[in-house]
Amino acid sequence: MNPRRKKRLGLILALLIGLGATIGLMLYALNQNMDLFYTPTELVNGKDDGTKPEVGQRLRIGGMVVAGSVKRDNDSLKVSFDVADVGPKVTVTYDGILPDLFREGQGIVAQGILVNSTTVEAHEVLAKHDEEYMPPEIAEAMEKVHKPLEYTEAQKQGSYQ
Repeated sequence: MNPRRKKRLGLILALLIGLGATIGLMLYALNQNMDLFYTPTELVNGKDDGTKPEVGQRLRIGGMVVAGSVKRDNDSLKVSFDVADVGPKVTVTYDGILPDLFREGQGIVAQGILVNSTTVEAHEVLAKHDEEYMPPEIAEAMEKVHKPLEYTEAQKQGSYQ
């Protein structure tokens, strides 16, 4: 093989190795930033395919705030409340200012870290805008578990604060 071909082959191999390393690092970074969505029932019992989140995993949980479960710390912004869909309750702890629309009986989505099988430490809490709206993921999960929930196409397009 002449020197010119060796040089081209080396350049092509270096390019392929660099491209492979770049793609591998991008996939690793994207995997680390992925937050999976769970309902309280899925968090406790696992999803349909049998997967359960591990302690320390980042996730999103959505459901309705259980009436009478909101507990606020008088000396700080810490608050804890229970979230439920149609099954078991999950406790969410949050240190910060809650959205204006947050209240008992309201649908919320919390992003945070799983502390144990029934407790999530949230770093963000989102409250729904309208009383008829339910996020599609929650509605589908509740529909699977129990009776179907009714919501219109316009309500599916609702947004979070």
